[in-house]
Amino acid sequence: MKIATFNINGIKARFTALTDWLNDAQPDVAVLQEIKSVDENFPREHFEDMGYRVETHGQKSFNGVAILSKLPLEDVRRGLPGDDTDEQARFIEATVMGDVAVRIFGLYLPNGNPVPGPKYDYKLAWMARLESHVEDALKLEEPLVVCGDYNIIPQSEDAARPKAWLKDALFLPQSRAAYRRILALGLTDAFRATHPHMPPAPSPQNFSFWDYQAGAWNKNDGIRIDHLLLSPQAADLLQVCEIDTDVRGREKPSDHVPVWVELAA
Repeated sequence: MKIATFNINGIKARFTALTDWLNDAQPDVAVLQEIKSVDENFPREHFEDMGYRVETHGQKSFNGVAILSKLPLEDVRRGLPGDDTDEQARFIEATVMGDVAVRIFGLYLPNGNPVPGPKYDYKLAWMARLESHVEDALKLEEPLVVCGDYNIIPQSEDAARPKAWLKDALFLPQSRAAYRRILALGLTDAFRATHPHMPPAPSPQNFSFWDYQAGAWNKNDGIRIDHLLLSPQAADLLQVCEIDTDVRGREKPSDHVPVWVELAA
């Protein structure tokens, strides 16, 4: 089962780019972030014609997440538990029915800038809710993939210029500590597990995001913020994890690129 996460930065702007990548990469499951569309405006029929089941949790102009799956989906849920007042569309989950059933959590974690302020407080509170939800899910002892745009740079080698991010919400000690608490529940970072000897930055192999500004792509001034974290049962099925770096160099690209895993499922 090939499972990919991809922040597309707007379905309208990235309609062709997403279609081309799906045709090339042929993931069984594509977990999307920042669709920036309400549910009824998402081009569902187009992707259904490509063989995908489509589930969305949209929001006008901002945020929005989706799951496209060639395999049946069961028990689809929308919204991260823990705060009934949270109206931001940042979380969707479903069970993918392959040879082995795999639970998917698709997330678009808040950016958190500027720091300090309410946006950063929301980021940390959202991460605490995610930690609680993952902890509950792990009690089921089933394959679980928690994937998406985390807006977290885990370690210095995950940035071409780590010193430039020292005061940013993506790299602050509190942010990384919250991320480590989620990992410490028993999750495996699929990319790091399959690339234990990562080349020193700046290597494009390490990164999943390059800003549109200041020629970041041409300078390879990137960061790794899109992650697939696996429960022990999913980690046992892990075969490979890669980043489709070349997608960033295509026409009208997102500022993110897909990251994907192959599971023996």
